[in-house]
Amino acid sequence: MNKQLKNIFDNSWIELASRWILGITFIYASYYKIISPADFAKIIYGYDLFPGVLINLIAIILPFIELVSGLVLLIGIYPRSAALIINGMLFVFIIVLSINFVRGHEFNCGCFSVGEAGYINSAGQWIFRDIIYFVLGIYVLLYSKRRRGCINKVLTRSH
Repeated sequence: MNKQLKNIFDNSWIELASRWILGITFIYASYYKIISPADFAKIIYGYDLFPGVLINLIAIILPFIELVSGLVLLIGIYPRSAALIINGMLFVFIIVLSINFVRGHEFNCGCFSVGEAGYINSAGQWIFRDIIYFVLGIYVLLYSKRRRGCINKVLTRSH
């Protein structure tokens, strides 16, 4: 059993799949937020956790952090750094969702859509999904073998 577990943790294909799942997810999640920051700001306001002066700033900056982190993770430029940033965001998302779940607030999380007809699911489902993404990020962060599909490996070989 121990050898099988080690094979899972040392599998470069699982690491690549984890990076791509996280990268594509965060790129996709950023799209509607970037094209509709005002709607995303309304969703952030609905969380009832952030000072009013920061809401517009969060609504403008967060989607670009998601986009860049997702792209960097997808193409493999400093994957540990990108995974750390993504896991930092996921940690905050889990805390924010959990607080509102405990409060009993019903709201659109704004994760993949900012329209009124967004993904209205239970906060518990969103928290569970984000925990799975967080575990994938931990896997990428702790992976110590040779990575597949990393552009930074190509760049460092040419010098």
